[in-house]
Formats: sequence, structure tokens, C-alpha cells
Amino acid sequence: MLPISLADGSVLREARVDDAAALLAHIRALAEYEREPDAVLNSVAAIEVTFFSENPHAFAHVVEREGSVVGIAIWFLTYSTWTGTHGLWLEDLHVYPSERGRGYGKLLMASLAAVCAQRGYRRMEWTVLDWNEPAIGLYRSLGATPMEEWTTQRLVGQDLLNLAESLS
Repeated sequence: MLPISLADGSVLREARVDDAAALLAHIRALAEYEREPDAVLNSVAAIEVTFFSENPHAFAHVVEREGSVVGIAIWFLTYSTWTGTHGLWLEDLHVYPSERGRGYGKLLMASLAAVCAQRGYRRMEWTVLDWNEPAIGLYRSLGATPMEEWTTQRLVGQDLLNLAESLS
């Protein structure tokens, strides 16, 4: 399926190891947009291991335009006990503001939907901040529906360590 050359000369493709710094730049830009600029602890080295080792645990599709990565979709596999199949979790979708309005976000989403269709995955899921109206609008235009009865839960920091230590 990928790479796909687009009419404007850009290319939608799978990320390569030489994209690690660009992926990190997008992650930082997204964190800034989401009002959490100091939350990013990731590094180029960690991205190289996670995405491009012999057994990667995360994946990315990118849009490259004029030699620069202008949009990313970072994802990983999930598993549904109800369907008995994997699913795809979209962790980050980001297109630089100067490149928005060209359809790159929709193309990145479509490329992930194609992964699901080709591999028999029955779900593609993600979270979105409730104030991010532009993203919510994009997702609704694609047919996504909110999971109103479900809330995301998170365990981090000392609480995570305390729970782990409870096994001792």
C-alpha cells in the first residue's frame, strides 16, 4: 500500500529510522499544542529502539513534503478479547500548522484504516482532548464516534510504583 505519491508532490509512507528526529520534533510540537511542553521525556535513541529495532513495539506513517516530514501518525497494536483480533491504537496524529488544510490528517488516518482492513483488525481507537475541536471535527467527518460510556484511566509515578511494590 505505502508509499503513496500525492498530487502536490508529497509522499505518504512508513517512517524510516532516519525520521527519528522528525518524529520527536512532531511529538514535542504536539505536546506544546496540548499544553504539556515539559511532559516529553522521549529521545531520538528511544524512538530508534521502539520503532526500528528487530521487534518494533510502535509504528509510524509520515507525510513527507519537499524533503521534510510535515505530518505523522504514531500507532501500536492492541488486542480485543471480545473480537479475538488485534486492533490499532493511534497514539499521536500531528500535522504542522503550516501544512494543515491539505488533507494530510485524513490521509494519515486513511492509511491506518487500510492497515486495519488489510490485516483483519476490527478496531481503530484513540483519545482526543475534549477541547480540541479541530481534531474532533476531523474525526467526526471520518465517521468516528465517541465512546461516551468509557473513560481512560492512567496509573503513573509513585502510584504505579506503589502498586507494583504491593506484590512484595
